[in-house]
Amino acid sequence: MPNLLSLPSLLLASTILRIILLLYGLHQDATSPLKYTDIDYLVFTDASRFLAQGLSPYTRETYRYTPLLAHLLLPTTWQPQWLWFSFGKVLFALGDLLATWGIVKLLEKRVGTKKAVILAGLVWGLNPMVATISTRGSSEGLLGAMVVGLLWLVESEQWVLAGALLGWSVHWKIYPGIYGPAVVWWMGRKRVVRKEAGLVERVLGFVMWERVIFTASALAVFAGLNVWMYKVYGHPFLHETYLHHLSRLDHRHNFSPYNILLYLASASASAGISPDSFPWERLAFFPQVLLSFLLLPLAYAKRSLPSTLFAQTFAFVTFNKVCTSQYFMWYLVLLPFYLTESSFVTSPKKGVVALLAWVLGQAVWLSQGYRLEFLGEAVFVPGLWLASLLFLVVNTGILGVVCSDLGRLPAERVVEVKVEKKKL
Repeated sequence: MPNLLSLPSLLLASTILRIILLLYGLHQDATSPLKYTDIDYLVFTDASRFLAQGLSPYTRETYRYTPLLAHLLLPTTWQPQWLWFSFGKVLFALGDLLATWGIVKLLEKRVGTKKAVILAGLVWGLNPMVATISTRGSSEGLLGAMVVGLLWLVESEQWVLAGALLGWSVHWKIYPGIYGPAVVWWMGRKRVVRKEAGLVERVLGFVMWERVIFTASALAVFAGLNVWMYKVYGHPFLHETYLHHLSRLDHRHNFSPYNILLYLASASASAGISPDSFPWERLAFFPQVLLSFLLLPLAYAKRSLPSTLFAQTFAFVTFNKVCTSQYFMWYLVLLPFYLTESSFVTSPKKGVVALLAWVLGQAVWLSQGYRLEFLGEAVFVPGLWLASLLFLVVNTGILGVVCSDLGRLPAERVVEVKVEKKKL
């Protein structure tokens, strides 16, 4: 009898789940007015079609991604269409499976194979939300595989490859950039400079060969890709891939409390009216970046890097001015690592309450979102706004527990390093 709690069994079950969903998606697309395929996938494939015609992928309005994604999906333009159109969905599903494999392999050293398979299966591989999002045509599964790969390379101390993958990932989508400070700070977990050291000594104590190699590799790949893409596609690449995020007004399916401001700003922009008030939604970047890019890495990276990456991502999504279900994938791929150190597991009641609150918070918002976006009811205030605040409160409470758990973890043993001042 095969071992059901093994990596091959998990990968087989995860693959079957995705095949079923892909086939069901083809049926729903062909028979129902409510399509299974995500609108983003149509944007991706339209951009690839323009690319195949010798045009820029940015000819397709609302294409806000690196041109590399459009290049990757060029097979979707091949004939016959019924065979090749789903190529991208299959590719994204394979990214899910690769991430599943990486999660188990990384967890085996911590909790053993059986527990690793259970955590990876429940949270990622066999999670119907994860499988559905990828098979509908969202590329987040590829990002998940990149993040797990980054963690693998960092723990293997392959600094050049780790930095290169981080640079590639940030070019692909901006948010993995928050992991850079955590990894750099984690590298010094076994090294400190004496308390009475001066500024020069502290700086010399911080500078390590591993940090230099990792940072240089990441910056070189990120800058190289951007210069290349800018030379080929010009300002549209720079604006659509990066600058757009400073002024984006995405409000549909947005769980963030900023969605009301985005609705108003979007309506004014559509009517050609300049808004009278300050664009307060742009201030969302400040608490988001301060918390996820600086404070959390400094506080916890030396205690547990994987769990810190989870906390950073959870905070980044929670306080982002645009918060959609697809973004939940960003932290779900790291959740299995945190659960090995979480009070949500050691205190199951707390875990159940948190899960129910998280699901209920979404359900309340979705009920208001359905009334607004499908029934056309004006439920902005108090319905949609209060639902957004409720979801923010739930997520902030969960983040508080995560930080409390990380704060109780012992810092890794450090060795005092005496750095001599260089004579100038």
